[in-house]
Amino acid sequence: MGLHNLIEDEVSKVLHKVLPQMDVKCTCEKCQMDIAAVALNNLTPNYVVTEQGYAYAKANNLNQQFNADVLAAVTKAIEIVGNNPKHEQ
Repeated sequence: MGLHNLIEDEVSKVLHKVLPQMDVKCTCEKCQMDIAAVALNNLTPNYVVTEQGYAYAKANNLNQQFNADVLAAVTKAIEIVGNNPKHEQ
C-alpha cells in the first residue's frame, strides 16, 4: 500500500459529492485540485501504511463530527477558490 493520507480520500469523496450541488464558477480539474489542497491544508492528516491501518483509521473516522469537519473544510475551500481562481475565466 505505501504511505497514504486517508483524509485525501475523504476530501475527494466529499468534493465530488457537493460540487455539483453548489453554485461554482469553475469546476475544471485545476480548480478542483486547488479546492482539495485548500481543504487538506485545513484538516489534520491521517497517514496509514497498511491495509489494516487503513481499515482501522477509516472505522475511527466514521462519526458525525469528522464528516462535518471535512464538509466544512471542503465548502470553505470551494468558496475560497471560487473567489480567487488561479487561471483565466
